[in-house]
Amino acid sequence: MSATPAPAAPTADASGAQEATLRRRLGSLAYEAVILIAIVFVASFVIAPLISPRSADGVHLDLPGAFGRAVSFLALFAVLAAYFTWCWSRGRATLPMKTWRLRLVGPDRAPIDARRALGRYLACWIGPALAVGMYALLAPLGLGALAWPVATLNWLAALVDPQRRFLHDRVAGTELVLR
Repeated sequence: MSATPAPAAPTADASGAQEATLRRRLGSLAYEAVILIAIVFVASFVIAPLISPRSADGVHLDLPGAFGRAVSFLALFAVLAAYFTWCWSRGRATLPMKTWRLRLVGPDRAPIDARRALGRYLACWIGPALAVGMYALLAPLGLGALAWPVATLNWLAALVDPQRRFLHDRVAGTELVLR
């Protein structure tokens, strides 16, 4: 009989900050998704009347064209950038991070500034951007559905990263640690 190795316990560094486990970070991520759905819903409710053309009867909203959809995406992108940049910078945290007792730190284990927080937000889009590009290449071949797993690249990177960091944390030089 061989003994099953125990899961690696989070380690503390010289500053005393203890690394957050992958399980805790994924739990916070799931909770964050619920919050993001609410933010996108409210922002979309505000944006939709501004970009949607009026129907002939003047009562209903028609679906916007390509330009309107692009404006909507950019507006939502900016709203989420503002939300995350504000929440992640200067020692603040999102509600899920507070609930799961996580804090975001830089390489020196100090709270990050707005520039690094914005960089982390932009790095969060690596997987989804690659998935959209891959879809554009594969869709004409009827293989567009094969692109969706690439959207999870940022989180799957934690399975192969030596320190179990998400790709966006590795790129931005940030880390989630326990409060």
